Amino acid sequence: MLQEKIEQIKKNFSIEISKIENDKQLEEFRVKYFSKNGLVSSLFSLLKDAPTKEKPQLGKALNTLRIDLQNQFNNVKEQITKGNANKIIDIDLTLPGIERSIGSKHILTQTLDDIKSIFKGMGFSVSEGPELESDYNNFEALNFPPDHPARDMQDTFFISDDFVLRTHTSPVQIRLMKSQKPPVRAIMPGRVYRNEAVSSRSYCMFHQVEGLYVDTDVTFAELKGTLASFAKQFYGNDLKFRFRPSYFPFTEPSAEMDITCFICKGEGCKICKQTGWLEILGCGMVDPNVFDNVDYDNEKYTGYAFGMGIERIAMLKYGITDIRVFFENDYRFLKQF
Repeated sequence: MLQEKIEQIKKNFSIEISKIENDKQLEEFRVKYFSKNGLVSSLFSLLKDAPTKEKPQLGKALNTLRIDLQNQFNNVKEQITKGNANKIIDIDLTLPGIERSIGSKHILTQTLDDIKSIFKGMGFSVSEGPELESDYNNFEALNFPPDHPARDMQDTFFISDDFVLRTHTSPVQIRLMKSQKPPVRAIMPGRVYRNEAVSSRSYCMFHQVEGLYVDTDVTFAELKGTLASFAKQFYGNDLKFRFRPSYFPFTEPSAEMDITCFICKGEGCKICKQTGWLEILGCGMVDPNVFDNVDYDNEKYTGYAFGMGIERIAMLKYGITDIRVFFENDYRFLKQF
């Protein structure tokens, strides 16, 4: 009985091994015949039930079978391994390569870099400050007395009675003037926070760049010249601009700067509310009360300050109509820049 099974396995082995073509089939074949529970091992487990007189002869036959089958298996394995090594990978060198996507700066970062470059070229340094700011630096030192109605101009995130998430980067001006005597000429970029409803034109977090220049005999004409130079470098030399009177607690007199609407070229459209103008920033001469709060002699020194929203600057330059797209990380939007 055992001898018949030896002959049958030997026959089946020869048939099946001739059909092996790849590594996967080879491994399945190895498990079937040579694993712990494979067909060859099962034959050895039957040896104990064979007649005692036949055991030596059957044991010899089993060992011969195992060696013979293992040699056949090794030969086939070697052939398949050599075949894999000699395979030629077909490559069509005329096909276009696969373009690798390379990341780029966010459009807001690009816009900020452009703004920094222009003002650095005009002699401004760059200063930064904390986003968690004291109520004093954020409001009071900037001529926002407690309970003053002007505080309602900015809806604030209060962390405590004494600390807020800064509503503008003007507190950096206070910190800079407290640590440095005039002349001071710097811009202050950074994130700011206001408790506003999110819409296409407003967001609870955005970015600002503010500027400050303090020295003797600084005039409003210098302020206008600086901002006009910036606007033309950023938007183009054919730009038209104007200044309108406005109000800010920390500057007096104050103004807002408008530029020609890019969409309608000054003819009037829904973007510019039919005026032909778009407001890009606020500015003015530093209020003497602010100088008093930082121990500057307001009889000796004068200065100007300005502030602009980076999102608004970018929206006007690139024709973006919804501020929310800056924060949604939509690849379809970001890859345009």
